[in-house]
Amino acid sequence: MKRVEDKVAVVTGGAVGLGRSCSLLLASEGARVAVVDIQDDAGQTVVEEIEADGGEARYWHLDVGSEEEVERVFGEVVDAFGEITVLVNNAGISGANKPTHEITEEEWDEVQRVNVKGLFFCTKHVVPSMQRAGGGSIINLSSIYGLVGAPDVPPYHASKGAATLMSKTDALLYAEDGIRVNSVHPGFIWTSMVENHLKRSGQDPEEGKKDLAALHPIGRVGEPDDIGYGVVYLASDESKFVTGSELVIDGGYTAK
Repeated sequence: MKRVEDKVAVVTGGAVGLGRSCSLLLASEGARVAVVDIQDDAGQTVVEEIEADGGEARYWHLDVGSEEEVERVFGEVVDAFGEITVLVNNAGISGANKPTHEITEEEWDEVQRVNVKGLFFCTKHVVPSMQRAGGGSIINLSSIYGLVGAPDVPPYHASKGAATLMSKTDALLYAEDGIRVNSVHPGFIWTSMVENHLKRSGQDPEEGKKDLAALHPIGRVGEPDDIGYGVVYLASDESKFVTGSELVIDGGYTAK
């Protein structure tokens, strides 16, 4: 079933992890997908996978923390595919894992530059295209840590809290334009970001994975497609009455 047929989707951080899953699933459901990332080889590989499966996609190199680059690339996407009707703001970094009083200004600012300013720039420059199209869906990847706290990675948690409230604000601002804005809140999903976080913390990844699984009542960590399918739902017209909401996909983590 082509759940997002004829939609034009931009997926930031679309080359690996959650973004890769979103790119592949959106394409499989009929969207023309702009995969944007700074990991060029991995991004081009995703495009090749989509094309081999009969889908339509192109890759663009994009640092979402640069407004000039965002404006240019989004313009090129419109020229290539038509007006953008789906934006998945997925690009993000975890940053320094230190107590707040030990974090440097530079460490703090880099996380906010990518995770918060990147979301802002991409939203800012997609809205006019969606307005011209008569509507669209903006999907912001937050986290369980955009809803609850934990005693680690303060810059990351702050950025995900920002993503949650930015989603609600923009949902209200653009509802009259037919633009829906929602946030997605994954629990621990087994991606390179989580694996690298465990390594930086001095943990063996396989042992760390077991520890993370125990945090979720469902008994495992998530897989990228667990999030990708949620994103497809929010991108599709199945969610046409859903805006300003929080889609929590966390194996029961925040139910405790």
